[in-house]
Amino acid sequence: MYKKILPALCAALVLGACANSPASTPFAGKSYVLMGEVHDNALGHQARFQALEKAVQAGWRPAIAMEQFDVERQAELDQARLEQPDNPDYLIQKIGGKRWDWPLYRPVIALAMRYDLPVIAANLSRQDASEVVKSGLSSLPDAKELGLTQLPAGLLAAQREEVRVGHCNKLPENLLDGMALAQIARDAMMAKVMKPYQSRGVVLLAGNGHVRRDMGVPVWLPGTLSVGFVEGSKQGAFDQEQLIAPANRADPCAGF
Repeated sequence: MYKKILPALCAALVLGACANSPASTPFAGKSYVLMGEVHDNALGHQARFQALEKAVQAGWRPAIAMEQFDVERQAELDQARLEQPDNPDYLIQKIGGKRWDWPLYRPVIALAMRYDLPVIAANLSRQDASEVVKSGLSSLPDAKELGLTQLPAGLLAAQREEVRVGHCNKLPENLLDGMALAQIARDAMMAKVMKPYQSRGVVLLAGNGHVRRDMGVPVWLPGTLSVGFVEGSKQGAFDQEQLIAPANRADPCAGF
């Protein structure tokens, strides 16, 4: 599907034994690397991209899973790359939508095109997330496959509190459980789409909440390395934390 940039010998071997050798990357020995973000913090995006670019330049060739693309858009994403394999703006225009600040993600997409890295749509569809909010996890056809038939103890309560605080303690009580379950379903979906890329390595780009060790994707995917890009002070929720200056933004609670 993609341009072939690795030597023929590498293509015939397990990727981890060639240019993708763990010895040549800062993410040594890790198949699953989770790199967080504060969505509107440009400094955090820049720091994360620099770390990813450095690892790729050192020889790492991971798939790149992105929260910013919903899973049902994968075929369209692949088609856009086939049509214009060197044009990140074309891909963004075709399937990016208006939900995300795409100039912040463009460098990553351009990097993937430059090195012919798979880009994986990783997020639960908005329609499925809405159904979970309304009807619970049983509304997902693949709830069993995702491991959502029985949640780890304390996970729902922890996510519920995160939703409450993240919405400035202003959400109606009857919405908290549903929104927390949707967040859990998103994490499980992100874990699912990463698993097929274990042998070559895969990096997930997602909000810090999704990469937390205590309640995010690591709950559903053993063997991860989580890296938080954290404003202000350390939170202790990640394997590694990089502090970034807070973005200059209006009070997010003012609009509630």
